[in-house]
Amino acid sequence: MSGRKRTVQIKFYVTEEERDLITEKMKLIPTRNMAAYLRKIAIDGYIIQVDHADIKAMTAEIQKIGVNINQIAKRVNATGSVYQEDMEEIKGVLAEIWRLQRLSLLKAR
Repeated sequence: MSGRKRTVQIKFYVTEEERDLITEKMKLIPTRNMAAYLRKIAIDGYIIQVDHADIKAMTAEIQKIGVNINQIAKRVNATGSVYQEDMEEIKGVLAEIWRLQRLSLLKAR
């Protein structure tokens, strides 16, 4: 090993599925040298961490709307009339969804 440029060896284990995924990703880059590929990814690669808080908040608001609509539908079926309060509540929750969506889009830029 006296003529080697790289003298430190790093070992790690993967499952067969993980090895297959690595091999598939290697095919996207024209290389057959797994050591060179893994070294390049480990040094120059990056991890993208996505914040899903906005999406979770929007999902919660959509679920609220679904519950409200079901309650309103039951009341309409029972009484035959729609209440203005119900419509205003739905409009308010929809406005919140649009606000969260705009916020999400602004953060994505």
